[in-house]
This record gives sequence, C-alpha cells and structure tokens, in this order.
Amino acid sequence: MTPEQLVRDHTIYSCVMGSRAFGLATEDSDTDRRGVFLAPTPLFWRFDKPPAHVEGPAEEQFSWELERFCELALRNNPNVLECLHSPVVEHADVLGRELLSLRGAFLSRQAHTTFVRYAGGQRRKLDADVRQYGAPRWKHAMHLLRLLTSCRDLLRSGELRIDVGDERDRLLAVKRGEVSWPDVESWMNRLQDEADRARATTPLPDTPDHARVEDFLVRARRASVLGLLEADPDDEVVQRAEGTGLVR
Repeated sequence: MTPEQLVRDHTIYSCVMGSRAFGLATEDSDTDRRGVFLAPTPLFWRFDKPPAHVEGPAEEQFSWELERFCELALRNNPNVLECLHSPVVEHADVLGRELLSLRGAFLSRQAHTTFVRYAGGQRRKLDADVRQYGAPRWKHAMHLLRLLTSCRDLLRSGELRIDVGDERDRLLAVKRGEVSWPDVESWMNRLQDEADRARATTPLPDTPDHARVEDFLVRARRASVLGLLEADPDDEVVQRAEGTGLVR
C-alpha cells in the first residue's frame, strides 16, 4: 500500500490550517491541509512498517499516522495541537470525531514549555534576520505573535483557540511591515511575560491523560484488524461494535 493510498483511503480526520484557520487569510493565502490516517493494523506485522507521516499527495498537504499524531499531541506539540482545534474541518469519520472529543485529554501544563521553546527558536531566527538584513521576515513575526497569544490564552483558560479574532487587523499590519521592530519586540516580550505568569495559575493538569488516549488508540487498532471500519454510506448510523467499545 503506497503512502498516497494510506492518505486517500484511510484518513480519519482532515482540516485546513495556516492563515485560513487562524483568521489571517488574504487573497494570496495558500490552503494548508493537515490530516490523520489510520494505517491498517496488519501493516504493522511486517518488517517494513507504514510511514509515520506522509507529505501530499496534494500540494500543501501533510498527514500523520494516528499513533504518531497522538504521541506528538501528548507532548503538547503546538502544530499538532492546533490541528485538533481548527475551525475548518473538511473530514471526520467516526474515529475522527472521537479523536476530536479527546482534545482536552492531550492538554497539560507542558504546553507552556513546548510553545515557549518553539517560540524561542522562531524568535532567534527573527533576531538573526534583523542583524543580517536590518528587518525580520514580517510574516514570520506575525505568526510568532499569534502563537504567543494562543499560548497565553491557553494557559489562562485551559482551552486552545487558534482564530485570532479581534487581533486580525493588528497582526496583518505587522505582516505588512507597518509596525516597527522595536514595537513588535515589546509586544512579544509582553506576551511572553503574560504566558509565564499564567503558568502559575493555569487550570490545565500537570500531565495529559495518557491512559485515555492509549485506550482510544488500542481500540482503533483492534477495530481495524477485525474489519470493523468500513465506512457507513451516510456516516450517521450508530452501531455498537461488539467487544471493541467503538461506535460506527
């Protein structure tokens, strides 16, 4: 089975990410698609395992195998967590909907470390651009501000929201280079400080719910090997899969 077939025939969840999900799209914005596929369980019985991720087959498309996706989400990887909170869902079968229902199980205080570490790496790249060229890559600066805002609000509320809402115009002004770099730096520093303070009082648990996520993964693998995942014609019929705990 080719990687393209895995994405085409076994995707359980797909969404639009990037500017179109963040509420920052303009006329020239690309459409970035992300997805999760469930490789058939028998493929793991071979020496040659199925891929953990697949690029394509469409342009700007990237998909993870379910287990790898869950591993990254449990580590509070920002890019993966945001996929589960996209407001633009293109496909979700029964397993995809159950994955979405687990969004809260992945979240923990670890998000502060992972988001801030990622933001720090991006900040260093921007600083290097300023030293070398006299200005940052403004689009990257905009997205870093968005990420830091998302991190702060996640820690404050315990919920991840990726649409920028009322901050759209201000962030797009950064993208157009209409905000000075010192002002952008000040904005980033303020968001970082607010995220650090929010960590002390966040309602998020110390660790994600590994057991709940693992239970879902095991049931998905079992259902796959038992041949219980044929798609329903209207994807609305609900049946109990005997012995698996899955509904379809």
